Amino acid sequence: MHVFQVGVGSGGVVVLDLVARDPRVSRVTVVDPDFFREHNVVRHLYPSSYVGQRKADLAIKWIADRRSDVMVEALPVDITAKDYQEPMERRIKSCDVGICAVDNEPAKHAFDGLMRKFQKPWTLAEVLSGGIGGWVHRFVPGGPCYACVASYLHREAPTDAPPAPPPDYSAPGGPVRETRIPADRASISAIASLHASATLALLDKDIEPPGFSSALLTLRRVPGVFEQPFRMHRFTIPRSESCLVCAAGPAPVGEALDVALDQALARLGDE
Repeated sequence: MHVFQVGVGSGGVVVLDLVARDPRVSRVTVVDPDFFREHNVVRHLYPSSYVGQRKADLAIKWIADRRSDVMVEALPVDITAKDYQEPMERRIKSCDVGICAVDNEPAKHAFDGLMRKFQKPWTLAEVLSGGIGGWVHRFVPGGPCYACVASYLHREAPTDAPPAPPPDYSAPGGPVRETRIPADRASISAIASLHASATLALLDKDIEPPGFSSALLTLRRVPGVFEQPFRMHRFTIPRSESCLVCAAGPAPVGEALDVALDQALARLGDE
């Protein structure tokens, strides 16, 4: 099976490591334009001697050292770059499952558009600021797109929180100091492991999938946000009939994708 993954940072490389060890995986394509830097060392698998090298190249080397029988390929490019859409689409067309491990909204929406264009299942994980918990989402052909899920969660805010709005731990650049604390290695690995398990479940095509599309795992008690640590919340998020991205027809690409993305982000900001 062919795994196509975008993002191999501190969490993404853990997901890739766990998924690529599965004997069903025979091919891996990794997309990430970033370099491994000094501040990455404390939360990453790699030693400081690797600083300065491309993360995509390091991830492929990591897999090749453990699975010499797997075909590996690195694309050190930005998934949103128009110049690289054709080579990425060729690889996505042949993949069996996609993994999204990036932390910026434009890349998530771009990846979602590509996966839906070729009707591929994929997974996404989001670690909350401070490592207090994290989300894992499963996307399947015909189901809700990323914009549907993001809009639903923004409206519903499904946590243990009281009616008063809590600090937004999904926005690391926010004004509240606590929400700017980076997640530690243990928290990243916990959510990444759950992400890997959700991805491997998609490879079991003969097994009925779980009855939910998104899972929230709390890792710490945070008054006003999570009242209990280590609690799993499961959600079945429907496809939105009013979604500006996926409801009107097939997944947009190129300039149409840019327009749809701008509309989706504007909608989230208005709610």
